[in-house]
Amino acid sequence: MRIIVVGAGMVGTQLAKGLIREKHDVSLIEANEERARHTSNRIDCMVIHEQGNNLKALEEAGIAQADALVCVTGSDEVNMIICGLAASRYGLASGADGLLKIARVRNDDYIYLSQSGDKKVLGIDHFIHPSLEAARSIMQAIKHGALGNIVSFPGTQYVLGSVDVAAGSAFDGLALKDYHNLKAGESLITLVERNGGVLLPSGATVLAGGDRVYILADKNGLSRIFNLAGSAEKPIHRVGIVGGGKVGSLLAEGLLNSNPELDSEKPIFSLLQTLVSRNRRQVIIIEQDYRLCKELAARFPDALILNNDISDESFITEEQLDTLDLLVTTTSNQELNIITAVYLKSRGVKRTIAMVTGSGHAAMARHLGVDVVMPIQSVVVDSILSHLMGSSVKEVHNLGDGSVEIIEVEIGKKAPIMGKPINQFRLSGGGLLMLVTRDGDSFIPRGDYVFYRGDRIFLMCKTDNRTEIEKYFDVDR
Repeated sequence: MRIIVVGAGMVGTQLAKGLIREKHDVSLIEANEERARHTSNRIDCMVIHEQGNNLKALEEAGIAQADALVCVTGSDEVNMIICGLAASRYGLASGADGLLKIARVRNDDYIYLSQSGDKKVLGIDHFIHPSLEAARSIMQAIKHGALGNIVSFPGTQYVLGSVDVAAGSAFDGLALKDYHNLKAGESLITLVERNGGVLLPSGATVLAGGDRVYILADKNGLSRIFNLAGSAEKPIHRVGIVGGGKVGSLLAEGLLNSNPELDSEKPIFSLLQTLVSRNRRQVIIIEQDYRLCKELAARFPDALILNNDISDESFITEEQLDTLDLLVTTTSNQELNIITAVYLKSRGVKRTIAMVTGSGHAAMARHLGVDVVMPIQSVVVDSILSHLMGSSVKEVHNLGDGSVEIIEVEIGKKAPIMGKPINQFRLSGGGLLMLVTRDGDSFIPRGDYVFYRGDRIFLMCKTDNRTEIEKYFDVDR
């Protein structure tokens, strides 16, 4: 694919790197001269120093022949205008017949506008809202006890959960060839993080205390498997949210669902599925900004709003925040989010979730003991990639250090693998077929599974092996 990315910030550069690694033809447009020069020295693609809404710059980047335009500048309005210019000049068609247009926006009203009817706003195919994407991911983790990050598979009953192996647990010292002896139900250990690296396990792999494992299982049975790993799920009744900004507000709305009128006025909040039981739940929001606290108090009458500095130790003691079942840190300061989560957990908070910017801080936070780390940059990139991968590749999720990903593929009519058994499926660098959906039913494939046209399959593979996916499954790009 030929893809133009406008905006060479953290999201734009990470997105461009991933696309280049997968052999796509990428052009970057960046208005800031220093950033454009720095990006040009780091990334092997065309980098144009110019405003993204400059038609000459778009034409130099190859807009007439491009398959997709992704606008991730720091301005919602600029992102939308660029997509609108491209739509008006090169048509409104999408996909194979035209230009796919994606805009990142942070303003809730623009999401509301995009959901208000069938007609596309300015010809934009997809809006990406970072706060909404992060809040959805955090809510998924909360649903499963905030034991680790959770990836859901739409249209199936399965989820992929990550959890640390506790010393002395049933998983400690377990050879995966003996995994079935645990009677863990319909489940599969798909990935192991160990000593800063990741490995796709085989039957000979032996788990050890301190490993972080990713387990595919029926969503109703995941908590029992987590218990076998030594991380028992505990009820979450008292939840503290540090930061009352967009992500914090979305989480409060999802946890409380206390203002039905708000849903009709701002449908963005109704997009966030309320995934956890609200019985006897208490939500506490800690926010330093007094004016924002007043707004939060009016909006969430069932929540306790505390106007104070979370780094004030006397405040933590006075409000008994160390007795919380769960603390979620969502401020714009990722260092504060990590430190607060680590400190409060050391004082007795049962589970912690920290929002960070990128994967580097995510690895650091996990190493320091934060239960769930939400790298908002990676969440946004994953969401964009899911829209870019064509009609056969449906979803993309990066795992671990970013070198492993999950891809949802629909088997094409010319796929070489069609009609063949699973034992003939081999990726040169290693890979794993995790899950299959056929005729509305989903299952973890066994040795006698045969590939058929139209099967939706979920694959875990090394990021560099994307060309293998094309070879085996007739992927439409």
